[in-house]
Order: sequence, then C-alpha cells, then structure tokens
Amino acid sequence: MNQHTSPNPDGRKDAAALDEARLRQQAIGVRLRQMFDDVVKEPVPDDFLEILRRADRREQG
Repeated sequence: MNQHTSPNPDGRKDAAALDEARLRQQAIGVRLRQMFDDVVKEPVPDDFLEILRRADRREQG
C-alpha cells in the first residue's frame, strides 16, 4: 500500500474526509434553499389561478 491510501493511525484522514463531506452537504443545502426561495417568490401563473378558482366554485356549489 502506498502512503496516500493507507489509513492514518490517529484517524486524521477519516476526520478530514468527514469534514469535507459535511462541507459539501452544507453547500448543497444552502443552494437548495436558495433555489426553493426563488421558486416561492415566483408569481402563480394565471392559468393555474383559474384552475383553482374553478375548483373552488365546484366545491361551493
């Protein structure tokens, strides 16, 4: 085995890999929240609002 693939006795490589994975997950979470916020801020299309109005009228009578 070469030095780059052998585990470090004190686990520093494992800790570094875990830290890197956590940072990646955090970055993904931040980006997903940004994308979700962008979608939430978009206006509802008029066609969709009309579908909802029709559904409400059917429920009322």
